[in-house]
Amino acid sequence: MRAPPLYYLYVAATLLLAPFAAWATIRKLRKQGVSALRAHEKMGHASQPRMGGGQLIWFHAASVGESLSVLALITKMGEMLPRAQFLITSGTPTSAKLVADRMPPRTVHQFAPLDAHGPLSRFLKHWRPDAAVFVESELWPLMLRMTRERGTPMALVNARLSAKSRAAWARHAGLAAYIFEVFDLILTQNDEMAQAMLDMHAPADRVARGTNLKSLSAPLPTDPAVLAQIRAALKGRPVWVAASTHPGEEEIVLGAHETLRATHPDLALILVPRHPDRSAEVAALIRAAKLSCATRSEDALPRNGEAVYLADTLGELGNWYAMTDVVFLGGSLHPIGGHNPFEVVQAEAVVLSGPHVTSFAETYADMQARGAAIRVADAAELARAVADVLDAPAARAQALQAADSVVQDQSNVLGGIASRLIHILNLERDSR
Repeated sequence: MRAPPLYYLYVAATLLLAPFAAWATIRKLRKQGVSALRAHEKMGHASQPRMGGGQLIWFHAASVGESLSVLALITKMGEMLPRAQFLITSGTPTSAKLVADRMPPRTVHQFAPLDAHGPLSRFLKHWRPDAAVFVESELWPLMLRMTRERGTPMALVNARLSAKSRAAWARHAGLAAYIFEVFDLILTQNDEMAQAMLDMHAPADRVARGTNLKSLSAPLPTDPAVLAQIRAALKGRPVWVAASTHPGEEEIVLGAHETLRATHPDLALILVPRHPDRSAEVAALIRAAKLSCATRSEDALPRNGEAVYLADTLGELGNWYAMTDVVFLGGSLHPIGGHNPFEVVQAEAVVLSGPHVTSFAETYADMQARGAAIRVADAAELARAVADVLDAPAARAQALQAADSVVQDQSNVLGGIASRLIHILNLERDSR
């Protein structure tokens, strides 16, 4: 297909803006503690050699959620392709750290090159990917076209674009068709997004419904030493967890906890705000509720019967999920979209959630139908739901069994997606 004028205009703009973007991006990464060597990966300068041996499969994601969503897929493909090597690129230091902590075998991470000719040329010349998988909404025009021009098979997985992005692509039909034709396969999160991709002029024979990869993520890591320490401090007290809470939700959670402690005086709440930099704000809310508190970032432990343990650190969510049979997931009592319930059921816990879960709508619907997830609307319903799990062993066992069935089914789905990608991207034969 012939490139539309708008594409050439974009390429010209990148030539003019790339030096300024490089300076700003590298400076920002350096301020965030990234070494100079790694920060210059944004300019396409690799900090590691290309792995030898089998084929190299490149996964490109934007930030934390997108990066973590493909780790289980990389692991599964690695099991099916034992000689393959994997490269994952993303744009933020937080995603780099979390990927490093959970890196699948035979995988390296690099910061994604800027969408400009020089950085991309250096990147592609060094890594020479045998296949490329782009995640969710990472649609950088130059990156996509230059990768395709090398003859690299390409796929878009977990495709999800906002209404605003869809409208923008729809207004530029020629550019949209030129960009989307690079993909040999486009797997969307649901039927609605599949239709949206067709409306945005994606090739009809290459669009198919997949699933939300974030619902197939690998189990969160745990630290046995931390678990032993916290369990010893709690001395057998019952625990529930409220995770990834947002402003306006902590008050509801604390209200529910006050209600629960009237009948469960030893009950401990592990409260995990979505953004740890809100720690002081959340601690003030706990004090205002007249509840005692120990704070993780201060190296405190809930030794003295504190009502709340404020877990205000990054990368430890798996530890907190392992402490309980019931987890409330935030971002759901207000219209934020919810957070990943699959991570909870993988930790063998029941999911509680508010009504606003658009980001994981299909996953929640399936879990709720099976009895592995419960919806609540306010503090009173949240308190009742937690109490039901704590006080009814038979009902709790049934819900946990439902959660286990969700995990098994999703594992089968993941295997199917991995097989499909291997076939479409021509990775069934070893080209080396």
